[in-house]
Amino acid sequence: DTIIVLRSKYILKYLQKTFIIFKILKKGLKMYRDAMLTQLGYKPNEALLTQLKKIEENTTGYEKIQKHIMDLHDHLKVDNAYVALSNTNDYFKIKIDSKTPEIAQEAHEKVSRFSDKFKVKIQKVEKKETYYIIGFEH
Repeated sequence: DTIIVLRSKYILKYLQKTFIIFKILKKGLKMYRDAMLTQLGYKPNEALLTQLKKIEENTTGYEKIQKHIMDLHDHLKVDNAYVALSNTNDYFKIKIDSKTPEIAQEAHEKVSRFSDKFKVKIQKVEKKETYYIIGFEH
């Protein structure tokens, strides 16, 4: 009986510590997502956090390309282009709103280099200046 009680106490302590670690990790992930949404120009709220989580889960190899996605967003700003959350599909979208064809072409070239360099599969939306980031290509 003593051994069972000791094991039960040990298991309970282990579960409590595991739960605390889980809460810390979950809070850290939420803070990371808040920061990412802010960097993309959004004001974080529960709906956007849920949408971002779905996009992360739907983007193949997301953990390998997440930093590159944010870097692309920063590089595209000068071309009046940006990375955003798609409202129609669970993907990030790259939107090119450049004022001149020359600047738009620069943005398209940056997107192409991003895709080639980091092995990111993108999908061009027909008749629009928009791409979806599908995920990491092996």
